[in-house]
Amino acid sequence: MEKIWVKNYEKGVPAEINPLEYNSIPHILEEVFKRFSEKPAFHNMGTTLTYDQLRVASLKFASYLQNELGLKKGSRVALMMPNILQYPVCLFGVLQAGMVAVNVNPLYTARELEYQLKDSGAEAIVIFANSAHLLDEVQSKTPIKHVVVTEIGDLLNFPKNFIVNFVLKYVKKMVPTYSLPGSVPLTKVLATADYTKFVKPNIDRMDLAFLQYTGGTTGVSKGAELTHHNIVSNLLQARAWIINKIKVGEEIVITPLPLYHIFSLTANCLAFSSVGALNILITNPRDIKGFVKELHKWKFTAITGVNTLFNGLLNNPEFSSLDFSHLNLTLGGGMAVQKAVAERWKQVTGVPLIEAYGLTETSPAACMNPMTLSAFNGMVGLPISSTVISIKDDDGKDLNIGEVGEICIKGPQVMRGYYNRPDETAKVMTLDGFFRTGDIGVMDHDGYVKIVDRKKDMIIVSGFNVYPNEIEDVIATHPKVFESAAIGVNDEKSGEAVKVFVVKKDETLSEDELREHCKKFLTGYKIPKFYEFRKELPKSNVGKILRKELRPIVVKPID
Repeated sequence: MEKIWVKNYEKGVPAEINPLEYNSIPHILEEVFKRFSEKPAFHNMGTTLTYDQLRVASLKFASYLQNELGLKKGSRVALMMPNILQYPVCLFGVLQAGMVAVNVNPLYTARELEYQLKDSGAEAIVIFANSAHLLDEVQSKTPIKHVVVTEIGDLLNFPKNFIVNFVLKYVKKMVPTYSLPGSVPLTKVLATADYTKFVKPNIDRMDLAFLQYTGGTTGVSKGAELTHHNIVSNLLQARAWIINKIKVGEEIVITPLPLYHIFSLTANCLAFSSVGALNILITNPRDIKGFVKELHKWKFTAITGVNTLFNGLLNNPEFSSLDFSHLNLTLGGGMAVQKAVAERWKQVTGVPLIEAYGLTETSPAACMNPMTLSAFNGMVGLPISSTVISIKDDDGKDLNIGEVGEICIKGPQVMRGYYNRPDETAKVMTLDGFFRTGDIGVMDHDGYVKIVDRKKDMIIVSGFNVYPNEIEDVIATHPKVFESAAIGVNDEKSGEAVKVFVVKKDETLSEDELREHCKKFLTGYKIPKFYEFRKELPKSNVGKILRKELRPIVVKPID
């Protein structure tokens, strides 16, 4: 297969990176802060931080962790915030102090929060006030000793900071009552900490940078150990891929996916920041109307997102009136990009929706389509720089070009392992150093990879493999459908049958109409047998449809 990559690199696709160019994330940050000091770095709700302001604030937080809390290099610090200015400030502070960032979803329940804090061994947490009541419930059962609380408006300019915090707390009552004795407001930390007392630690490239939890979509949530080497490598891989498509120091990237998610974390917060871009943080991307209103304010050059987000924007009547003349790059990942959505995106914006592929365990990027792509191709792209993709069977044997099997990844971005789970690590790492993704795919003669589906989502109808992605892609082409999800359900005749859950765009859509549509594009055994219309579908924090929550719960009889 080596000839495939050589052939593509000769066409201008980036080849190798030097993962030893930087020894840590802070090494890159130092360069960024110096080179782009006066450039705007992050914007949220009317307030902008320059790279120098970000440097000073993050070093204050790093100094606080070291000198006030007495935490040492390698200490775990949990960050539980949405997309607000406080996140990059605290994240960069944690990383510069040589500590390990533990990203926590602010939408977690108390049970999920307790589990992650205990599993990671986090000693300190910066928590969004709206979620603080959850910590109140479980702190005594976790190793958390230090709590820093921040409200959504804390870093906004006066008087907006006061107004926003007052309205959320007392008018909208979005901050439930909590009691966290000994907790400290982040505003006080940043007002009193002395960044000149910060002592720069010696960080090795193999030191942990993140314990990034998988989210548990395929079982118990596991902490992927991502080293500075992993993240720096993936940052350089992403940067090498996009560098000829962007203007250094001039990019304005829209950031709707939460920065605590690996996709947005590496692509937006780190890779785009490394080229001096301005990140426009969207705190609540589910408010599509408000999201589009914010987009009207910017001559944005890039946007990243997931299929459901792009679909939601396209279905907003105001979206098509935006100025797309500066938009140069749209990157989709996190879930399969549907052809219908990609084609409409190109039609409305004039820019192709370029699909990429990766996982938490790969920091995340593993494949990406070339920036020269002009139209949707149904592929997740080529292996990115310094990455090898192998399609393997269940026994670990390499399959031939065109054969369907499990996508396996080898590269400097692949995690060290699952934290405190050697057995789970052994299940996914092959003897020859590949990470087994659990995704089913195929590679063509040019080296392009196509995702077929998740192994566990595959439906077997009368012995035939049926992949939900294919069903959903077909249904997405119906003009009266907003979104859908396909699962397998038990069937006496065929073992399993396909069931689809559909959210209508047009209330006149009927089951018979949809069934006839499927018959035009799908062979008999792939046509859904059961149809259920819903007002909405269950989604993850980044908008990925959760098929597992649609599957019927099987209750085993008591012996």
